[in-house]
Amino acid sequence: MALNVKLGVSTWLWTSPFSTSLAKPLFEKISSMGYDAVEIAVEDPALLDTAQLRRLLEEFNLNALVCGAFGPDRDLTAEDEALRKNSLSYIETCLDICGELGAPFFAGPMYAAVGKARMVSPQQRKREWDLAVTNLQQVCRLAETRGLAIALEPLNRFESDLVNTAADAARMVADIAHPAAKILLDGFHMNIEEASIEQAIRSAGANLIHVQVADNYRGIPGTGQVNWQAWYRGLEAIGYTGTVSIESFTPNNKELAAAVCVWKPLAESEDWFASEGLRFLRQWASGEVPGDVSRPHTE
Repeated sequence: MALNVKLGVSTWLWTSPFSTSLAKPLFEKISSMGYDAVEIAVEDPALLDTAQLRRLLEEFNLNALVCGAFGPDRDLTAEDEALRKNSLSYIETCLDICGELGAPFFAGPMYAAVGKARMVSPQQRKREWDLAVTNLQQVCRLAETRGLAIALEPLNRFESDLVNTAADAARMVADIAHPAAKILLDGFHMNIEEASIEQAIRSAGANLIHVQVADNYRGIPGTGQVNWQAWYRGLEAIGYTGTVSIESFTPNNKELAAAVCVWKPLAESEDWFASEGLRFLRQWASGEVPGDVSRPHTE
């Protein structure tokens, strides 16, 4: 049985920061490859003309997804109130962008700044967790008024000390206790943090509204060590019908390369990465990847 999923790809694969001036040739390329969706990475909202982007999305028959970028000046757990307010303002702007582009949710590790990875006391950890929960409750109220959700993304231990696993994200969603709070799972981080891909997906359950994938080294899906059968079984088990989006990064932007530690090209070209990744994901979603997708759990 095939998975009933849409397939997407992130603008980060080709460029950083994404801007409207780059959209037409990129959207045309993504559409011609056969993707259903483009995941727009919003680093600087001022670079986006949403009316023009909406027209281009319609022209090239692409659904929009929106994810955020959370540097040190966008931190909902910062002691400095100005940083927390700046992050809230950025998130609210991104929610507006979602609404204007027809994206159903805003995604990313919005609970804290990326790269905030330290050994702190249990008391400080709880303080920061509670700050994240309180501020994300406000974010959820903002999302709800726009008919949107948020998708919280766990990051690996080298990029966050707060939310690392699907179970962590599920606990944060439970603490937020708002229907707009949902989960994004990214296979790159899961390959570091999860003992079982399948069980992680099951633990997210109905709260899982977005999936990002690449292979274990952030390369073309199907070329590395990822257990794609476990992904298939997990998504099938929870009845996932959202988008599976390729997320990898170009090394051509030095700031982005430093943030994600991608120091060299991961394929012969970004276009080859995208086209071969889509070919593999179509085969995988159809249930045709080598290996028995229904075999008992052995991870």
